[in-house]
Amino acid sequence: MTVPHPDPDTVSEAPCPCGSGLGLAACCGRYHAGEPAPTAETLMRSRYAAYALGRLDYIEATCGGPAALAFDRAEAEMSRLGMRWTGLQIHDVRGGGQRDARGKVRFTARYVSQGAPGALEETSAFRKSAGRWLYWDRVDGRTPGEAGAQKPGRNDPCPCGSGRKHKACCVRAG
Repeated sequence: MTVPHPDPDTVSEAPCPCGSGLGLAACCGRYHAGEPAPTAETLMRSRYAAYALGRLDYIEATCGGPAALAFDRAEAEMSRLGMRWTGLQIHDVRGGGQRDARGKVRFTARYVSQGAPGALEETSAFRKSAGRWLYWDRVDGRTPGEAGAQKPGRNDPCPCGSGRKHKACCVRAG
């Protein structure tokens, strides 16, 4: 089953899902189109945007090592059903610069799945191979749906993307 992603012509001027404040074409869209991401953080942000837009070809193409072996296209397509990515926050970046060969990025990706808000907190490892950054492996964290995956606290930003605190938004509504 192939899950279609939005037409690039209609979303290129839309804000990039990675939260940079730039338009998609000026931000992660260029990496989705084939330009190599210059840093591990940029690759992480572009992968988040690709998940948000359903660009699983990009997700698959930017996996290396254990992540490439573990990637299951059918599972990725199924997990997209009923899921909406609503925000990304970078907490820490170790290495992963233009001259580095390895890097780690700790982040929180907020989502709504089947109407329920949640968050993926993860530290991801990245490696550069043949001049291109690749997502290598999850160092720690939990993916959506795993036991113990974090739900937002009352004072966290609401994962619905409203910009309000969770306690004043979806907690009250749900």
